[in-house]
Order: sequence, then C-alpha cells, then structure tokens
Amino acid sequence: MASPWTGIIEDARHYPSPHNSQPIVVRVEDDRTATVFYDLRKGLPAESFGIPFGHVCAGVFLAGLEVVARAHGFAVQEELDHAEMDFGRLDAAGDDHLHRLGTVTLRPRTATADDREALAGFLARRTSRRPYDATLVGTDAIQAAEAIAAAAGHRFRTTDDRATVDEIVRVNQETLFDDLQHDAVHAEILHWLRFSKRQAAATGDGLSAETMLMPGPVLRFAMEHRGMWQAPGVGAVIRKVYLSTMRGVRQLGWLEGPFSTPAEYVEAGRVFMRLWLELSRRGVAMHPFGTVITNPRSHAAFVERAEVDESDGRMAWMLFRFGHSAPPPLAHRRPAAAMTVGGTR
Repeated sequence: MASPWTGIIEDARHYPSPHNSQPIVVRVEDDRTATVFYDLRKGLPAESFGIPFGHVCAGVFLAGLEVVARAHGFAVQEELDHAEMDFGRLDAAGDDHLHRLGTVTLRPRTATADDREALAGFLARRTSRRPYDATLVGTDAIQAAEAIAAAAGHRFRTTDDRATVDEIVRVNQETLFDDLQHDAVHAEILHWLRFSKRQAAATGDGLSAETMLMPGPVLRFAMEHRGMWQAPGVGAVIRKVYLSTMRGVRQLGWLEGPFSTPAEYVEAGRVFMRLWLELSRRGVAMHPFGTVITNPRSHAAFVERAEVDESDGRMAWMLFRFGHSAPPPLAHRRPAAAMTVGGTR
C-alpha cells in the first residue's frame, strides 16, 4: 500500500516561497512521520531579514501542510526545533546544507467536504503581479483577515488612502532599483530569474519573466546591465515598464506582530498563509512587497508613512498589495521527488 506521504507531498509542494525558491525538504521516516528541513542553498541570506524569512517560509509551508493533510484524512502533529539558521555552514567543507526544522506526524481523521474545498483553494492560490482593477476589497474579507491575524496575536492593517498607496508603491519600485546596486543581492536575484517559458519549466522554480509580466529578453538585458538603470532615458523606460504592472492598486495591507525569534518567525508565516488562503478563497488577489520589508531604508519609509509602532519586539513584517485582477500566469514547481531527501533535481 502506498505511503500517505506520496499524495501529501505532491500537493504540499505548491506552497509559496520567496523568489519561488522552494527551500523546504522532507525526509519520510515511516508512513506516519517525516522530518522537515530548510535547504540553506535555496535561502536568501543576502537581503536584510533574509534569514528570518527562512523561518517565515517554514511557517507558510507548515500551514499549507496542515490544509493538505486534513484533505488526505490526517491531522498534523509537530515537534519543531526553532534553532537559528546558520548560512555560514555553506562555506564549510562537506555537504551540510539542510537545516532541521523538526518532525511532523500524521494522525488519522475523517476528511470533510470543507477540507477538500480548502485543499482546492490551496492548489488554486497564486501570486498576482498583474494590474489590479482599482476596486476595493469588501468589508467582510477585511474583517476575516483581521480575525485571522488577531487569533495569533498579530494585527492586520490596511489603507486605501490614495496618497499613501501611491507613495508606498513608489517606495517599492525604488527599493528594487536600490537593492540591485548591492552586488550580493543582485547576484541572488539574478540566480532566481527565469527569462523564458522553457527555462522556467525546465528548472521548475524561480521568478519567470512570464509571471513578472515582462518580455524575457528585456528582463535579461535590464538585469545584466543594472548600471543603465541610473542612465537618463533608459532608466525611465525600465521604471515605466515595471510600474505598468502596478496599475489599479487601490489598497495595501500589512501585518504587525511579534517578530524577533525563530519561533515567532514561524508563527508569522502561519498567519500569513492562513490570511492569504482566506483572501484567495474570496476571490482576492495578492502580491507581497517583500523588498520593502527587508530593505532597511525602505522599511523605515514605510513605517513612517503607515504610522507603524514597532516597539516591544513587534514589527510590520509583511506588506502586500491586494485587490482584484485577471488570473496570473502559472508559477512552475519542482516535482515532489525534488522535495524529498534522496529525490532528484
């Protein structure tokens, strides 16, 4: 009889991750237990807060795993380590690149119609970088997001103030340009870009030009000639192309809460995934503005504009545009075998 992990991992691999890097790896111990790792080679340590967001990604995965397992007839019991990630291990000799997150155990339960519907929603969820239609998200969806955040000790806030939205969108655009001037961040981003549909399908990961709504050759030229971003004329054209995907943004949302330890980072990831799935279920599109959070200068500008209180270990740790858009292109995923220790690719 096939292990239940076969179907669970096949579905769970559709979790979202920064740059679509898909860093979570699973080692199946037996039909009920698996060990979960974070592959440090697929992390983003060059960016400020890149290491904490490794744990956020783990929380996102675990929240998705819970949804998937329930639809397959199981509850998930976790025993997590919450140890700090040490990306310095990648510089040492040997192949020590798997950071242990902990173990997960499956407990049989009866799947319901709601569980199966939740799984369908999980599999349908996508990041939408398309232009939005300038309509506001309904009050019911906002209240549902607030309730999800509050239940975990976080706060969901939103603004549809035109000046504030436009300013933060501008900060997001400038952040990309600023980050690309840093060699390590530039190299990290370049590593995860996929400039053609064929390349994206072959690797099964990364940020494809198609999902970013840019012609592949244009994106490649712009990324490989970043110095030209500052040149008169050319820089303005690149900015215009990028901002064209931001048309119709009427509303921004963000999450504030405890964000100072690995355990808190993981819980933050759970909150974000649950909120994202709830909004997606209601037909609301989302696109995280991760670089505004991880770039210190942009983060400070956002905090000031949004009047965020980051005292007592609390932080505005997630920012995103949300609203309504046409369905975005599909982001590829690596096969389930690549998500298991001993798998391929």
